[in-house]
Amino acid sequence: MKKLNRRDFIKLGGGSIVAGTAGVSIPNIAIGATKKVVVIGGGAGGAVAAKYIRKADSSIDVTLIETNKDYHTCFMSNEVIGGNRKIETIRHSYEGIKKHGINVVHSKATNVDIDDKMVTTESGDSFAYDRLVVSPGISFKWGSVEGYDEAASEIMPHAWKAGSQTSLLRKQIESMKDGGLVIIAPPANPFRCPPGPYERVCQIAHYLKHNKPKSKILVLDAKDKFSKQGLFTQGWKARYDGMIDWVPAADTGGGITSVDPSNMTVNTDFDEYKADVVNLIPPQSAGTIAIAAGLTDDSGWCPVDLGTFESKIHAGVHVIGDASIATGMPKSGYAANSQAKVCAAAIVASLNDHEMADPSYVNTCYSLVAPDYGISVAAVYRLAEDRSKIAKVAGGLTPGDASADALQREVQYAYSWYDNIVADMFG
Repeated sequence: MKKLNRRDFIKLGGGSIVAGTAGVSIPNIAIGATKKVVVIGGGAGGAVAAKYIRKADSSIDVTLIETNKDYHTCFMSNEVIGGNRKIETIRHSYEGIKKHGINVVHSKATNVDIDDKMVTTESGDSFAYDRLVVSPGISFKWGSVEGYDEAASEIMPHAWKAGSQTSLLRKQIESMKDGGLVIIAPPANPFRCPPGPYERVCQIAHYLKHNKPKSKILVLDAKDKFSKQGLFTQGWKARYDGMIDWVPAADTGGGITSVDPSNMTVNTDFDEYKADVVNLIPPQSAGTIAIAAGLTDDSGWCPVDLGTFESKIHAGVHVIGDASIATGMPKSGYAANSQAKVCAAAIVASLNDHEMADPSYVNTCYSLVAPDYGISVAAVYRLAEDRSKIAKVAGGLTPGDASADALQREVQYAYSWYDNIVADMFG
């Protein structure tokens, strides 16, 4: 496996993205009868899929169904929680999407009629499709931790869907007394954004260090290892030594088993803990509409053909982003972006009776340990010959001996990445 430097990664991975179809060239076609594509979910996957279908073939009628009129990105939301970013900076409208000729419908998709190829919304409208893209993100397995339901999340926020929960957790951190305890409980795999909980630890620790230095963070993990663990623990020691205690699943019997929001306690098989702030990130599955449409298997996620993201359960329906079982790729915003472009190319090829070439995929993930300390992982992927997985063919990780200047540059790269991905989504 080739290790890439940053320039190689941008050349190899970025080149496919600039092409707009992750390595598949599709001509701009505007002939024939109107073809209809409906996209459910306007996040990192759905918004990009809708946009790139229209860019590849302007004759296709594309409808994007998204509940929210404004979208808050989960990526960079940890900076809001840590106080280094305003929530307004992660809020984006769909006005740019509309300029591509996409019909944006702000309503909740409530039913998918697979046989009649029809999507119905909460407002009572119905939309016919030739191809359907489902990009619903995640739903939470309420009750998998005893005592933790949707009501409990208003006391012990998960903040794993950005927006009001992000603001709630930030407010609780600000209101906490100096010397208080923050408990963060990451879930078992698989879940959205594997490095996210540990970046959150960093962001909260940075705020506490400079504002409430007597406070502590206890991480009660449902896993025994986590993404970028070596780089994170190195950063914790360098910047927040003595403030963070990470407890693996092996030491608790598997993480948190129950909570009592009324007195702010959490329990493991062995101990009870009382905290001032509890950030419990519950186990997850595919978004609700994917489950209702019968697109999930026993795992709670959606099996797909990895070359087109067409459902293995229902033909003519494509599932991208966190909800899909994209074997070999993480559940991240940039992975969803890459999958959306592959999916868009596959749909345009199918609707125009063209052959779909084997795609390539990219992913990169930045995490901010401190305002001047960033780390990242990047990878380029190809579809395995037997189509069983999306195989990593090259990649890179921030070196453990990176200089202070290099770590500072990673922060600037992260901000640049954010500006570019949201422009790609909503511009």
